[in-house]
This record gives sequence, structure tokens and C-alpha cells, in this order.
Amino acid sequence: MNFDNPLSPLDDYPVHQIAEPIRYAGTSDRNFYDRYYFNMHSCSDDVFCIFGLGQYPNLGTTDAFFCVRRTTPGVTGVGAAAGTDMQRVVRASRELGLDRMDTSVGPIRIEVLEGLKRLRVIVEPNDAGVAADITWTGSHHPTLEPRHFIRKHGRVTFDTQRLAQNGVWEGTLEVAGKTLAVTPDRWWGSRDRSWGVRPVGEPEAPGIHGSQMSTFYWNYAPVRFDEFSFIYICQEERDGTRVMETGELMWPDATGKPMELLGRPEHDLVFRPGTRIAERGVIRFPHAIGGPIEVDIEMRYPVYLGIGTGYGAEPGWRHGMYQGPHKTEAVVVDLATPEAKAQMWGIIDSVGRFTVRAPGRPELDGRVGHGLWEFMVIGPHDQYGFQDLLDGAK
Repeated sequence: MNFDNPLSPLDDYPVHQIAEPIRYAGTSDRNFYDRYYFNMHSCSDDVFCIFGLGQYPNLGTTDAFFCVRRTTPGVTGVGAAAGTDMQRVVRASRELGLDRMDTSVGPIRIEVLEGLKRLRVIVEPNDAGVAADITWTGSHHPTLEPRHFIRKHGRVTFDTQRLAQNGVWEGTLEVAGKTLAVTPDRWWGSRDRSWGVRPVGEPEAPGIHGSQMSTFYWNYAPVRFDEFSFIYICQEERDGTRVMETGELMWPDATGKPMELLGRPEHDLVFRPGTRIAERGVIRFPHAIGGPIEVDIEMRYPVYLGIGTGYGAEPGWRHGMYQGPHKTEAVVVDLATPEAKAQMWGIIDSVGRFTVRAPGRPELDGRVGHGLWEFMVIGPHDQYGFQDLLDGAK
């Protein structure tokens, strides 16, 4: 492979955005990335999968992970074993090379079958005891979320764009030797594609950014109902100043109905005492067309992304970190252990149950859906009484 030649197969397609080969990003910022994210659940509280693949052109790396949490009830009777609650992660990294169309890393690969509509995710058998061959079909056309932009002390730390979509899965999932049939009637989820600049790779020297405590309040919910979908985002500073927000209502493409903006969202979350784990809450859209809309949220089944996936503070494995020419690892954790419980902070992706209250919109009122409820609160936040970096709820 000739790394001195910047041309790659993608240069034969009319997709250039700047006067450079596709191999070169439009910015030299080390933190430029391009990533897939997916989740898959059975609208229940026994299995939840989170998986993704990212490329980091200015770091010369690409990596991927496939994470499954599965709870197996114990068998009753004399001498019966207790139930198990395991989070399994297979993760892989390699040098990016020339061909950015190669979306495979170790045992994980992603195939785009029909752009913006159908994708296939394959995970070959590995030491984590998980494998999959599953196909995603979008339930509506993807929505382009608001641009995520943060500048602090003169430096741009976030400048990203993301598309989001709810949909269904079909195929097979294998966990610890047991094969589960994945059918679109009950296996739902959401996905996103994001690209731009955000902190990745090995930690940088913080400089002035490490001289003061900052707040990162993030609350995100892409949700599918039988008849429609919605996407909600809220990121705030300590005092409630909005960094990013949206509320969007989407209908299946076949209906011909356009996407609706729901107006400024408000939130009221209930955190588990002593933690920053949100157990339930209400999202309100007081200015929605047709009258106020409220959505009750119940956390059903969380995955702790700080454990093994690259989203956490683990010093040896972060997204974009160089691991050598190629490397694959398995992380299998019993969530009942004290060691695992100590890592249940940071960003949490949960299967949520969502119930709509919209008296002025009978086509929405009373509908129950399932989807991702993602949240993270680090640093002070006045509305919820957090005063320090990770102090728990009262």
C-alpha cells in the first residue's frame, strides 16, 4: 500500500467537497471524525445492543465496537443458579489506510445496501461471545439535526453535523451461544451518522480548558411509535442556557406528511438518589402546533457506554486512539459486581418507554412508543441541584 499516493477508490466518484483528494479532510484538526452509530432493542428489558464504527482521517485510525447487554433470569428450584446480567463488548481498531469506503474493522463491518434507507451490520464470532447479521430499514426519511457547535477559549471543540433515523431490524443475533431471531415487528432502534470535529483519540494537554469546571448536560431521545416517530435533543449549560435543542415529529414516507417542528422543549427528569442516572421524566413541547404535547419517559433497560465501548474514560481505549496496525479485544463484565457499578456513570443509553399526552392531537394522544433515551450530566446543573463534578441527586 503506497501511503505517499493520496488517491483512493472514492476519488473516482463525484463526491469531492474541496480541492483535495477524498483522503484529506477539509480541516487538519486532529479531532475530525466520521461515524456510524446504531442501537437495537426488543422493546423490552432483557436485551439491548449498541454498536458503531468511526474513521479518524487525521489520526490515521478507524475503530468499531458491538456492545450487548443481556439479562437472563435464574431458574427456580433447589440448587438453581442465579440470573445473570452481562454486558459484552467486542471492539476492534486498525490503521485507516487509503480506502475510506472500506467500512470493516476486525470482525465488524457495515454495508450500505440502499443509502438513507437500508444498511447491514455483520459481526463475526469473537471472544466476547456476540455475533450478528442484521439489516436495518428506516421507518422514515432521515432528519438532519441542528448543527452542534461549541467554541471555548477561542478553540472550536465541537463542530458536527448529524442525521438521525428511527427504524426496524431483521436478521439474527447470537449472545453467549444462544441465537435470537431478530424480526421487525418487535426489534426496533435508531441510528445516526455524524461527522465533523469533536474530542477523539489520546487525551490532549488541557491547558486553560482544565482550569475551570464545566457542565455537559445532554438529553437525547429518538423514539418510534407504530404510527409516527419523534426526535428530541437538549444540551444545556449550568444555568439552563441552551447549546443545542430540537423537537421533531416524523411520519412514515408513505403518508406524504412533512416533518413537524415542535418548538422549544422543556424537561423535568427524576434521578436515582445518590446518582446521576435518570429513572423517569417528562419532556414538554408547550408551543407545538395543535396544542401542548407532553411525553412521559420511563427508563427500562440501560447500557453503560463507559464500559468497554470507547465512549468512557478508559485510558487504554478511546475512539480514534492508535492501537497499532490492527487489534481486537473482548470485554465481558458482570454488571452485578462492585467494579462494574463503579463505572456506571457518564453517558448512558437506555431503552425507554414513551407515552404521549396531547389532548389537541388525537392522532398522537395516548400513543406508547419505545426508543433510545440517552442522557449524561457532568458538572454543576442548577435545575437538578448538582453542585460538583459528579455529586449525586438528593
